[in-house]
Formats: sequence, structure tokens, C-alpha cells
Amino acid sequence: MPSRVELQTILENLLGSSYVYFQPPESIKMQYPCIVYSRNTARTSFADNRPYAHHTGYQLTVIDKNPDSEIPGRIAALPLCSFSNHYTKDNLNHDIFTIYY
Repeated sequence: MPSRVELQTILENLLGSSYVYFQPPESIKMQYPCIVYSRNTARTSFADNRPYAHHTGYQLTVIDKNPDSEIPGRIAALPLCSFSNHYTKDNLNHDIFTIYY
């Protein structure tokens, strides 16, 4: 089963920096652009009424000052990843995705 640490590495490589935060406390000073993620769901597949595959779902938020950032496109290209929403707050663009890993 894939681990969250493997997902962290994939996201850091995709972003090109270590500004990838898993469930960051409010006290942390984030650097931008960054990716913030946390567990938010799970998907279980069944056969013969028994579970045979389980994938943890994570909510990923790409936060960037650049409204034309290429980072959301890179995230969207990941397997089992889907775009959910976009909003702007405090002059920062937030693109939200759900990924199963």
C-alpha cells in the first residue's frame, strides 16, 4: 500500500521545492507557492461483498500568488486526481483537488 510519505515526495518533486505541508498547524509560516494537504476521505472497492482495494483520499490545495501558475495543471495530471474548486483570498490563488493515493 502506498504511503503518505511517498505522496509527500511526489508533491515536492512536482512543486520543485519542499514547501509541501501536511496538516500544518496555524502557527507555521508558509512559503509560496506551496501545497497544503490533509486526509479527507477514502474509497474502498468490493468484490464478492468483500473489500479488495482501499485508497485514502487527500485534499490538496495549491496556493500561489501567480494566477497563471502551472502547478495546478501538474497536479491535475496525477493519477486518480480531480479538480474541485478555485478561490482567491488575501491575493493568493487557491486551487483545490482531491487525490486518492
